[in-house]
Amino acid sequence: MSIPAAIPAFGLGTYRLKDQTVIDAVRNALDVGYRAIDTAQIYGNEAEIGQAIAESGVPRSQLFLTTKIWVDKLGTDALIPSLKESLRKLRTEQVDLTLIHWPSPGRAVPLRETLEALAEAQNQGLTAQFGVSNFTIALLQQAIELAGKGAIATNQVEISPYLQNRKLVNYARMQGVHLTSYMTLAYGKVLKEPVLAEIAQRHGATPAQVVLAWALAQGFSVIPSSTKRENLASNLKAKDLKLTSEDMAAIAALDRNERLANPESLAPAWD
Repeated sequence: MSIPAAIPAFGLGTYRLKDQTVIDAVRNALDVGYRAIDTAQIYGNEAEIGQAIAESGVPRSQLFLTTKIWVDKLGTDALIPSLKESLRKLRTEQVDLTLIHWPSPGRAVPLRETLEALAEAQNQGLTAQFGVSNFTIALLQQAIELAGKGAIATNQVEISPYLQNRKLVNYARMQGVHLTSYMTLAYGKVLKEPVLAEIAQRHGATPAQVVLAWALAQGFSVIPSSTKRENLASNLKAKDLKLTSEDMAAIAALDRNERLANPESLAPAWD
């Protein structure tokens, strides 16, 4: 079995992107230099992403594909068949990373069962790595105990300047678990923040680049989404933006525990 690739620092998020919109977004993203794409079964866009990749001409070996198992497929009997269906739609024999999208509501499916199914999927070569998403400290601790140290490739969670999730971040770092930040731009809300506008102006950058650079500087992977080619290209430039310690401190002060992804039927008891 080949050594799993490190999770790229920068990728394309595809939440809420459907049909021709997601095809165009993926095509444009690949064209301007993205090589990581994040999707999920519940997004309903895996087939379109598979089509866009196939038509792009970019070799599969150069791409890092992530998908997420929905909550109704977390059981032993459902997980691997559902992942195989995702692979069929994505037109690939293996994804690079498979995540538990949300903890099983009401713990209907024991975490041990899901992690064992993911480990089996990995053994079968269906996924190179597996991890979790929207896991709290308690759930992450349980996952590490069940799967073993080093088995959880990432915890994909909401992190933005307005929700900095420091307790979870510190715990994950202590455990050596990589973090992927989603909704880093808080649906665009942070782009109107005066502090960020000021920092952006000082660096000759955009507020979005500043926020993404802030997340990257902390070692998080980011997966911003956009339907506009110019924004996709602009966001990617965040990789080259170096913020000062004063910039980082100013952004740290923006934390207000404002969570946007908090579905009542799915959300765990957040830290």
